[in-house]
Parts: sequence; structure tokens; C-alpha cells
Amino acid sequence: MPNLVVGICGGTGSGKTTITNRLAADLPQHSVVLLQQDHYYKDLSDLPLDARSGRNFDHPDAIDSALMAEHVRALRSGEGIDRPVYDFLRHCRVPETFHLEPKRAVIVEGILVLENQALREMMDIKIFVDTDADLRFIRRLSRDIRDRGRTLESVVEQYLSSVRPMHTQFIEPSKRYADVILPEGGYNEVGIDLVIQKIKSLVPSEAHTARKIAPN
Repeated sequence: MPNLVVGICGGTGSGKTTITNRLAADLPQHSVVLLQQDHYYKDLSDLPLDARSGRNFDHPDAIDSALMAEHVRALRSGEGIDRPVYDFLRHCRVPETFHLEPKRAVIVEGILVLENQALREMMDIKIFVDTDADLRFIRRLSRDIRDRGRTLESVVEQYLSSVRPMHTQFIEPSKRYADVILPEGGYNEVGIDLVIQKIKSLVPSEAHTARKIAPN
């Protein structure tokens, strides 16, 4: 039986990570592996450093979707992977990778995971986190300044030139593929609880699994 694959999509700052962490914390212990699309940005080390920051990181072409789909397929089939590690300050992959072992549930999270057909077709549950644009922008602004060394001016310029247009062109339309739409992101306690209960019903606890496979 293939492992369960749950896709969590939504615009930048929508609350995807909050929901992902809630699911991982509430599901049976050691039963979840997380795969975030942010680690699959294409390596830009062949470009001069000042040219890398001008790339459109919100377009599907910025993502190595073929590698991500290959890794989801492997985890779904019970095989381990070596996930890339991305350096957001230098816009390139680091030489080291991060090994992930398969688990009963695979959570695939990112702004474009429902836009990609190959990824969608491997998902058993598809979730779209739907949050107002002003909240998403404020959260992205805070994150990029705090965690990625960006300036206020650079974040605003990028939002207007690429983030907002790409959301309109690619991310928002992918909502139609979702099985579940969660308004208000991580603040939607009722919606999150319902999703958790559904996934729990499909992910048996280790004790239950052991009982099922124990010899007579």
C-alpha cells in the first residue's frame, strides 16, 4: 500500500507552514515526513551573485519540479531520498543534502504544488490555504527581512513585480484542484481539526499497524 500524500498549497504568507506543523504534531508519532517546495529552487550558482536576486522565484520555472516529483514518488513508494538544501541568501544549493526516510504520511508543501500536474496526481488529499492578500504580504515582508536578510524596498519591489502577478496567474487558479479550501490559514481551528481527523483515519498508529502485521 503506497504512503499517503497530502499536498498543502497557498500563496506566500498564507499559513501553509503553520498548518503543516499542526498536522505533523497531531498525527501519530514518527508517521510523517515533510517535503517543502522551498528546498527545490533551481541552483543559480552559474550566475553572478547580483544577477541571481533578479530572477522570478514565484514562477513555476524557478522550481526543479521534476526532481521534487521524483522524490515524492520515491517516498510514496517507501524509498528514502536525499533532499537538496537551498541557500536563500546566495540563491543556490549547498553541496550537502538532507536524507529523509519514508513515513506513512508525506506532506508536500509549497506555493506551486497544486499548479504542477505530476505532483497533483500523486496526492491523496489536496489542501489550499486561502488568506487575504494584505495579511500574506505583511507576513512575507516580516519573514524576508527577519530570515532572509532582505530590505523593505527590495521586498516591496519583488512583491509588485513578480509575487503578486505570479499569484494571480498560477497560484490562485490552482485552488480549483483542491479537495479542501481552508480560509484564514492557521487561524481556522475548525477546518484544521477536520483535516487532521480525516488524515488520522487514513494513517494508522504504529501500534495498530503492528497488530495488523503481527504473526498469529
